[in-house]
Amino acid sequence: MTSRLGELLVKENLITTDQLKKAIEEQKAEGGRLGSSLTKLGFVTDEELLTFLSKQYNVPVINLDEFDIDKEIARKIPENIAKKHLVIPVNQTGATLIVATSDPTNLAVIDEIKFLTGYNVEFVAATEGALKKAIEKFFEISTDYQGILDEAAEEYEVIGEEDNIDIKSLEKASEEAPVIKLVNSILNDAIKRGASDIHVEPYEKSFRVRFRIDGMLYEIMKPPVSLKNAISSRLKIMAKLDIAERRRPQDGRIKIRYADGKDIDFRVSVLPTLFGEKIVLRLLDKSNLQLDMTKLGFNEKQLKDFKDAVHKPYGMVLVTGPTGSGKTTTLYSALSELNQISKNVSTAEDPVEYNIPGVNQVQMHEEIGLNFAAALRSFLRQDPNIIMVGEIRDYETAEIAVKAALTGHLVLSTIHTNDAPSTINRLLNMGIEPFLVASSVHAILAQRLVRKTCEKCKEEIDIEKKALLDIGISESEVAKIKVYKGKGCTTCNNTGYKGRIAVYEILTIGEEIRELILAGASANEIKKEAMRVGMMTMRQSSIELLRKGLTTVDEVVRVTAKD
Repeated sequence: MTSRLGELLVKENLITTDQLKKAIEEQKAEGGRLGSSLTKLGFVTDEELLTFLSKQYNVPVINLDEFDIDKEIARKIPENIAKKHLVIPVNQTGATLIVATSDPTNLAVIDEIKFLTGYNVEFVAATEGALKKAIEKFFEISTDYQGILDEAAEEYEVIGEEDNIDIKSLEKASEEAPVIKLVNSILNDAIKRGASDIHVEPYEKSFRVRFRIDGMLYEIMKPPVSLKNAISSRLKIMAKLDIAERRRPQDGRIKIRYADGKDIDFRVSVLPTLFGEKIVLRLLDKSNLQLDMTKLGFNEKQLKDFKDAVHKPYGMVLVTGPTGSGKTTTLYSALSELNQISKNVSTAEDPVEYNIPGVNQVQMHEEIGLNFAAALRSFLRQDPNIIMVGEIRDYETAEIAVKAALTGHLVLSTIHTNDAPSTINRLLNMGIEPFLVASSVHAILAQRLVRKTCEKCKEEIDIEKKALLDIGISESEVAKIKVYKGKGCTTCNNTGYKGRIAVYEILTIGEEIRELILAGASANEIKKEAMRVGMMTMRQSSIELLRKGLTTVDEVVRVTAKD
């Protein structure tokens, strides 16, 4: 969208001039549309933008999620045009094609579609997210793995034994067309299915590829064992790693440009196992990074508590949870809100997952001595306001972070514990004095991700009273609560789940909690007191999602522990 849109939004007081400047900077840095940058930064919602455009250009609004599009009509325009301009035909009236767009200002695309199809074109407005889903649905061709595997198997024999592999043969094999085609198909398929990780795993007599989708692993294919060295070498070459080194772990990165022009990074980790190299690729899709705090899953009180903590001028805010629980997204959303011209923001990350314009991001290099502690020391000589440390994992890092928090800096970081109260004990066990913990830490946020019930196929189910009582629902509520579960459909790959949402518990360090820390109270005592003064636990947060029909009893039990 053009800067004309930005000027109109400022004129209507939907955004400020500063917000427009920030969005234009984001657009220049990341590419894409101005509207996309505005919504990503949380300055306007998709719906507000759509309503505005609809009124401004007298274009009707359409909800694509509820609109049944005929496949023949959807494919009236070529796939490359649909993806390039983010448009899709939704209906046809005589010689007129009704086309959904998120940008009614783009009149040039009308001429392009007219020329290609011979139809007159009329626009209707739809959100960018709904358009992307519709285009993916109608132009997606399921990956023919079997055909590619058959083609590859015909050309392949086993390339040497593990201890006696000819590197030249391996290099040649990894550049063969069938292997390139297979690896490209795996990467593309993972993006299309919304996978967060790809696991390529060799065993003694088998070889498999799995995708992690919405937090669960699914087996996608089992290539012949004869292909394992060629596939692993191809991935290592793409990640610029040493294919001759097969005894040590290696880390690299692959960057590819996807069909609709967006760049996607894959973080590559290679681990030598008993029967070959296991490779895990983490997908880092900037367009999916949610920087708007209000859309992360916080309830009203939790959001207020977290915002109050990160807007304090100094002190420490910690985010805890297992790998893949969304800690980075939460911290980046906080940094995005705090990132202002008047603030100097520096981060120490391992690795830097996403680039945030205006933030000084530093990649750790342990091999040359650049670790979290060393980076923190350097930051303190750089006149910082806000510091983000990727993880507090030892006494040295914790000590410097606490000192920084006590000397006028806001410090954000992650730490690995099971819940918010046990984080206090983790810091004490690292060797930090209780009075330093009590005076430096403002808030601790613990989080997990639960799978959302698929909206397309969810239905109300009957569930035993005991099962509801067991998860912590009160006797009085059991009779009234409605529980839903997805029966499985094409939208959710027959899993009954589509997407994930975070559940949180936020422990704010008030006077009562400070006194307990100074008295050396246990995690359990701190938790009881925190609940007494109003902390909602992760189990309670997940039950709230259950009440709203957003998740299932199975997910509540799988992801959270009973209070």
